[in-house]
Amino acid sequence: MTDSLPEDVADVLDLVLNPDEPVHVALRRQVPQLRVQSRYECGCGTAYFELDADALEPAPTGPGTVVAADVQLFTETGGCPGEVMVFTQGGYLSWLEVCSWSDDVEVKLAAARCWIRPSS
Repeated sequence: MTDSLPEDVADVLDLVLNPDEPVHVALRRQVPQLRVQSRYECGCGTAYFELDADALEPAPTGPGTVVAADVQLFTETGGCPGEVMVFTQGGYLSWLEVCSWSDDVEVKLAAARCWIRPSS
């Protein structure tokens, strides 16, 4: 989606922001201006974003903090070890969170890329 983001973050945003959903289309327009401000040091892949909101139109997500995308992850064996969520604040991409639901399976962004199923 963009050369300015780390490849893993750009890939996951591309997978979870459905090009058929109007809100996600508006959020995809923000991605080329997106920069990673910080990431969790644990390696899970959670990333906080920054962008120039004055140069972009907000997506119609509503005011405040909103979960704009929430995708469950499914392993090759059918297990569901976690999810990826994309948050907005005031209609602007704010952060990408990688959540693990178990101590048995380590959920990091690299694994999430493989475990996201295409939207139907």
